[in-house]
Amino acid sequence: MSPLLNIAAEETQNPLVPPLPELVIGLIAFVIVFGLLAWKLLPNINKVLEERRESIEGGIEKAEAAQTEAQSVLEQYKAQLAEARHEAARLRQEAQEQGATLIAEMRAEGQRQREEIIAAGHAQIEADRKAAALTLRQDVGRLATDLAGKLVGESLDDHARQSRTIDRFLDELEEKAEASR
Repeated sequence: MSPLLNIAAEETQNPLVPPLPELVIGLIAFVIVFGLLAWKLLPNINKVLEERRESIEGGIEKAEAAQTEAQSVLEQYKAQLAEARHEAARLRQEAQEQGATLIAEMRAEGQRQREEIIAAGHAQIEADRKAAALTLRQDVGRLATDLAGKLVGESLDDHARQSRTIDRFLDELEEKAEASR
């Protein structure tokens, strides 16, 4: 047969379908390999998958526990922050009250010092008035004595007499001044 005839004879057979003996041998080999894999590897694969599932579930539980703990810590921090804000507001209020008290005390102290200064000023004015009145009384007395001496024509140099005359004259003037009021 010629090579062309061999090619023509092979064309009648479908190249996609293997010959029956090869198909049977391949199927038997597949079942043997699959059986060995199922017998040896499947328990190990199942064991690894179970461990992985447990570790994932444990990780999820740990994550949930960590989230719960984080939430409780967050609530504690919020409570502490609220307490700190409350304490700061209380301290601020106390400082304002102390400031107001201090201002009131300083005003009272200023008022007291002002009153002392005014009282001292009045006392000084009264002392100056008395000193001026005494000086005026002496000057008026001396002038009155000189005038009386000139009118009477005799000297009133006697100090005791001069004092009595001046005092009497000034007392009379004061009585007249008080009566005219």
